[in-house]
Amino acid sequence: MIENKLFEKLDFTSSPFPRGEYENCTFKNCNFYSCDLSNFIFRECSFDGCDLSMVAFRNTTLNDIRFVNCKVMGIQFQECNSFLLSFRFENCILKLSVFYKLKLKKTGFINCNLQEADFTEAELTSAIFENCDLHRSIFFGTNLEKADFRSSYNYSLDPERNRIKKARFSRLGIAGLLDKYNIEIE
Repeated sequence: MIENKLFEKLDFTSSPFPRGEYENCTFKNCNFYSCDLSNFIFRECSFDGCDLSMVAFRNTTLNDIRFVNCKVMGIQFQECNSFLLSFRFENCILKLSVFYKLKLKKTGFINCNLQEADFTEAELTSAIFENCDLHRSIFFGTNLEKADFRSSYNYSLDPERNRIKKARFSRLGIAGLLDKYNIEIE
């Protein structure tokens, strides 16, 4: 097990990232682009300014992980080990990432680009979407009860196909709940 270690400005696309269990480690400005991190274990780790686009996370443990200022595009998060899965995203690009059927209660997405992300059948009760771009993101059969969308934008979700009881929306965002009716709101 590797504990309390700082990994800084490393490029794992040219030299392989050592397989293992990482606890309370910080990864700063590292390049993991398209790396296979399957079956790794990360607990209480922080990724800051890293490129994790197209990374494979098959059966990977991500427990209490913080992603800040990262590119995390095209990740199939539903392939992660679902036991104790928990993370937070701040100022991240998460375009085309998939969260299919994941239990992500109280997950924070702060200032993130979530364009074309897939949240189909995910459990997002009390999740926070603060100042996020959700253009063409998919919400279908998703539990969004008590989720907070007040400062997010470009979302389109069908209240009849998702659970939105006590979810919070701004007045400007209400149009995103009516898209299926193809009406004009002025």
